[in-house]
Amino acid sequence: MAKVQEESLLEIGGQGPAPIKDYYHLLITSTQVNPSPHLRAEFRNARPGELKESHSEYLEDSTLQRQVKIVFGPGILNYSLDLCQGQADYLLRLPESIHLKIMSHLDLEDVARLAGTCCRFKQLCSSEEFWEQTVRMHWDTVPAEVEELAEELGWRNVFFTNKLQLQKQISRRKQRNQSGAGAAHLARVTWMSLLRASSESSL
Repeated sequence: MAKVQEESLLEIGGQGPAPIKDYYHLLITSTQVNPSPHLRAEFRNARPGELKESHSEYLEDSTLQRQVKIVFGPGILNYSLDLCQGQADYLLRLPESIHLKIMSHLDLEDVARLAGTCCRFKQLCSSEEFWEQTVRMHWDTVPAEVEELAEELGWRNVFFTNKLQLQKQISRRKQRNQSGAGAAHLARVTWMSLLRASSESSL
């Protein structure tokens, strides 16, 4: 019978603080805590994945908690204790598409507050995906010229630029492209003329 893989609630690894050079790893699943052997000095010779504790055992294991705090810091220790007490933060582990769907119902003031809650939401609130979604929600249809401008300036800048300023930027962009195309055409004509003159002189 196939074994059902347990849900991973926290997985973290890294080198210990100086002068320690060992690599440490901690995995917390929905039912157990799996520390690397280096986190338990008395089991240093154990194989990876061999050490396992239940959540309740970890909550009483002050030695392992002390090591987790030394290696990963007090924030990870407190988070691991919360997980083992059933306080898992499922919101953070939702797919990005669902986060964006939820954020589409927030006011910008609420988005700013959300960005201040953790690194994950800070990154998402400043992402191109979020600002493109926001622009498309505030416009009935997004003209192709605005999409092209967004590729150049970013969707967040497009959102915070009023429509008159956007029109000016689109107009300047068109002029730039036309002058660039004109220069390229002139260069081609000049090059062809030079080639023609060169071939005629060789005759």
